[in-house]
Amino acid sequence: MIKYYATLFTRTNMFLRWMVRDNLTGVDFGIWKSIPSSELSVPLDVHTANISRKLGLITRKQNDDKALEELMEQLRDFDPIDPAKYDFALFGLGAIEKF
Repeated sequence: MIKYYATLFTRTNMFLRWMVRDNLTGVDFGIWKSIPSSELSVPLDVHTANISRKLGLITRKQNDDKALEELMEQLRDFDPIDPAKYDFALFGLGAIEKF
């Protein structure tokens, strides 16, 4: 049951990203203007979490809401307006590049 909720949360975050973020790269729709991109979170899957640990962005061992908040604090330091823009880079380094 817990895995189901984690998957649902990840997919919900991805959906929100697509609907909220401006379409600067051709990936996002940017049609929901009432939600600021600063409120979005990255989907914290196993790849994103592992890369975030390797880069020193998070120290928490569990992939949970506390780890996500720790990561989001770091990403907001990089870009407070759109901290979720780093999600694909973090995911790609883990899943595609095997960093």
